[in-house]
This record gives sequence, C-alpha cells and structure tokens, in this order.
Amino acid sequence: MEINNAAYLVSSAKVEQCPKPDRPEYAFIGRSNVGKSSLINLITGNNKLAKVSKSPGKTQLINHFLINGERNADQPWYLVDLPGYGFAKRSQSQRVQWQKMIADYFQKRENLLTVFVLIDSRHSPQKIDLEFLQDLGIWGVPFNIVFTKADKNTQAETAKNVRTFVTRMKQDWEFIPKTFITSTVKQSGRKDLLAYIGELNADFLEHEAADKSV
Repeated sequence: MEINNAAYLVSSAKVEQCPKPDRPEYAFIGRSNVGKSSLINLITGNNKLAKVSKSPGKTQLINHFLINGERNADQPWYLVDLPGYGFAKRSQSQRVQWQKMIADYFQKRENLLTVFVLIDSRHSPQKIDLEFLQDLGIWGVPFNIVFTKADKNTQAETAKNVRTFVTRMKQDWEFIPKTFITSTVKQSGRKDLLAYIGELNADFLEHEAADKSV
C-alpha cells in the first residue's frame, strides 16, 4: 500500500469528539520517549506531520490524521497518535484523566482495527509495557507490537531483545501478535507496516460491502 497524502485532522480530549468512525483506524501508542512521533513521520513519509518533541509526554490528546483522504488516492484511513503511558511530569488528576480517555477510546471506537504498541528495542521487557498489554487484553482490543530504535543496538542485540520480549509475553498470552522491527534512522520497517495495514483495510472493505448487501 502507498500513502499518497497525509494530513492532520483533529485533536480530541474525549472519544465523543473524534471523527465519524466511517473508515479504518489504527492507533499508535507507547511509553514516553519511545520514538512514536518519529515513527509516524516515517510511515506517512512526512517528517513534519507529527511533532517530534524532546520533552516526553508532550502529546496529551487523541490526535487524528487522515491518510489518503484526497481524491484519486487509495482507500482513506485514520492514523491516531495517542498520549504515551509513561505519565511524564503529570499530576495525579492528569493520570486519572488519561486513563479514562484511553479506556473510553479503546472500548468505544468501533472502527479501530488494531493498536500498534511501540516497544523500545534497546531494553529488556519493561513492567509498564507488559502491564499495558494486559490492559488491552482486558478491554479486548486487538494489538500488534512495533519495536523501535533498532539502529541503537547491533542487529544481534536487537534480535535478542525482541526474542526476550516475545518469550516473556508467552507467559501471559496464548497467541502472540504480529511484530515489526523499525528504525527511523535506517528507514526500515515502513514497508512491512504499510503492507499489513493494507491487508486490514482490504478486510474492512470486504466486511463493509458484505454488511451493505444484507
């Protein structure tokens, strides 16, 4: 799948303020400073689309981007940049607000096809990441794992950390979701991510057509 155009659409504090759920949607989330903005820019081919901030936790709202929304483009879909779960410099009230906003979004956004959970490939499994995956399981939200910053270690070290994370997941999960390894520096992983999104888009359209024919 190709991205012909990508544009910022809206930022929402509540799921009720989000755009009409009439097209496929993919959310990206991870703990603070995992490289989410850089990855979104890589995927969309627009280095200025998502703001890259050196201050972790800058994104505080549900940010929607419209992909391929212009005429003569491929199937349009939403890319969503969600606030990180690292709680960088947030007060207790802000943390509670975040938890409600995220829980509502995941449980009410009917067009959400999958959540891409970003994991820093430089590190061993982190408790905060594993706990967030458990939350997704409780909410019944489909997700995939995207390992970021693969250029920061050797290829062997990155592969080892990925295997360790997957092995740790097997302690809690019967089914391990599809995983991706990415590097914004080396521009790697984009093709695989877009191919997967393209497959899900095709399934979405097929089911939508079937529903209309009933």
